[in-house]
Amino acid sequence: MAIKFITDYPALLISDRKHGKILVIADLHLGIEHQLYQEGITIAPQAERFKKTIGELLKMTKAKKLVILGDLKHKVPGISFRELKELPKLVDYLTKKVHVVLTKGNHDVELKEISESIEVHGSHGFSIGSYGFFHGHAWPSEELLGCDHLFTAHIHPTVEFVDDFGFRIVEKVWVKGQLDEKVVRKKYKIKNKKEKIGKMETIIFPSFNPIISGVPLNSKRKKYIGPILTSGALNLNKSEAYMLDGTRLGKIKKIK
Repeated sequence: MAIKFITDYPALLISDRKHGKILVIADLHLGIEHQLYQEGITIAPQAERFKKTIGELLKMTKAKKLVILGDLKHKVPGISFRELKELPKLVDYLTKKVHVVLTKGNHDVELKEISESIEVHGSHGFSIGSYGFFHGHAWPSEELLGCDHLFTAHIHPTVEFVDDFGFRIVEKVWVKGQLDEKVVRKKYKIKNKKEKIGKMETIIFPSFNPIISGVPLNSKRKKYIGPILTSGALNLNKSEAYMLDGTRLGKIKKIK
């Protein structure tokens, strides 16, 4: 069994003897370019870029399954004309190459007609063996507590770098930590200490969409989102951040 960040991509590969190779990505937010167009910013449709990049990743990894951790589309509520036009093309392209599984994110409304060819799970996620997958805007299902490895998104994690002159840059990162067993047992009302739960080692995914940045987790000016952070179930002070190029940044500490 191996879990590997794919260098320079916001994508992860699970290699498992029983379940094979699984490529995992999150937060495509296809259609955000339509919202930006309405605000005066012109960006080419992202579907073609996604097809090219995901196609390269599938060829590189030889994965037989693609898991998307929610927010395949962007507009809420409803669905935009751009999404209605571009999503079927992307889904058709992907399903011809690989089995696609989606756990719904908070943006994934009105996907019924589009998603008939993919395997869709609710917002509380699903598991494959000891691996649990959920978007992150809602708590995972109790079933996932038995997993040793949890994969989630929604937060769009980044870190902010500040130099002596106050110049700031923001970089996407992976976050790797472990859910606090006490917080989890309290949330799910598991009073029997003999009732075992998994290791719950957790990885938060950066957004796959290159035009989306995210929340600087080390900034005192930003508030956390998502229940595993706001509840303290995942303590960022005990979690580590990794840049997309593989650079280990260490524990996440707040800056001014």
